[in-house]
Amino acid sequence: MILEIAQFDILAGKEDLFEEATYSAKNVISQSKGFVSIEFQKCLETPTKFLALIKWETLEDHTIGFRESPLFIEWRAILSPFFNSPPLALHYNLI
Repeated sequence: MILEIAQFDILAGKEDLFEEATYSAKNVISQSKGFVSIEFQKCLETPTKFLALIKWETLEDHTIGFRESPLFIEWRAILSPFFNSPPLALHYNLI
């Protein structure tokens, strides 16, 4: 299992709209092969910073299966209007 941690920097004043959009985004990403779970977190100190903690069966399920699918286009269309800068996504293995 792979943990993807995606960091989002959201436009100031758009935090509530981004939070609402995460529900639609969850419905989209959950349709992807190899998707296990997703959890969004909001930073307490900097309310424009968010994390998505996404579990995938394999790295390729995210980097190829999801990122190269129409679902990714739909996901980005839902969330990207709120981005202040492009998200940073890194992948982790449990040790």
